[in-house]
Amino acid sequence: MFHVDLCGPSRTISIGGNYYGLVIVDDFSRYTWTLFLVTKDEAFGAFKKLAKIVQNEKNCTIVAIKTYHGREFQNESFENFCEKHGIQHIFSATITPQQNGVVERKNRALEEIVKTLLNETNLPKYFWVDVVNTACYVLNRVLIRPILKKTPYEFFKGRKLNISHFRVFGRKCFILNNGKDNLGKFDSKADEGIFLGYSSHSHAYRAYNKRTMLIEETVHITFDEINQKVHDKSQNSADDEEVKRLQGLKKSAADRTGKLDNV
Repeated sequence: MFHVDLCGPSRTISIGGNYYGLVIVDDFSRYTWTLFLVTKDEAFGAFKKLAKIVQNEKNCTIVAIKTYHGREFQNESFENFCEKHGIQHIFSATITPQQNGVVERKNRALEEIVKTLLNETNLPKYFWVDVVNTACYVLNRVLIRPILKKTPYEFFKGRKLNISHFRVFGRKCFILNNGKDNLGKFDSKADEGIFLGYSSHSHAYRAYNKRTMLIEETVHITFDEINQKVHDKSQNSADDEEVKRLQGLKKSAADRTGKLDNV
């Protein structure tokens, strides 16, 4: 069973020209997919494509889908598709999003992560698609299902995962100019970039190249780990100093209160 919801429109158009995000959650494993659309009308095409991929991969059929009452879901194309493949289409009651709470909560989690990452890294808002993709990619691999003690990835893929390739989002990186340009003897071999996440189609990283102003998918990336460690260390020192300052203020306030009580 799939829980499906459409988010948007976003006030900021993404680099790829998208305004909407289609979020699909598997009921059993809680594995999540995020698809991005220019208009609402593309919802059925995107869902149909993903449904075929999942059914071929898992060699099983989708039993039911759950959505809200919206023209992008309650239309002839969806009805014909569900009828042809024997899929039950369940609708939540009008203005009752809690009846489809599985995907609604996932939407809220993704939204909060996107806000946090964009504000932490000071990246422009038109990178929101990459942030959502990265958040979804990470959540599928780090959230532990209660009682069962497994991640959505382990449930859906049926194998252990490796997260040694995880990197800090938005950090500075260097992208190797691997034959893309005809370099001179004294030209730089790498371009500075911003790490944006992980490719959904290959084992590669996604990064924004500041020189070409393009998003690239490549494994030829070196991350600025040294400056990151220095930044984290200075941040921890600043936090410690702030804690000491607040403790001093609390102690001073307590001393003044004690003197007033004595008077």
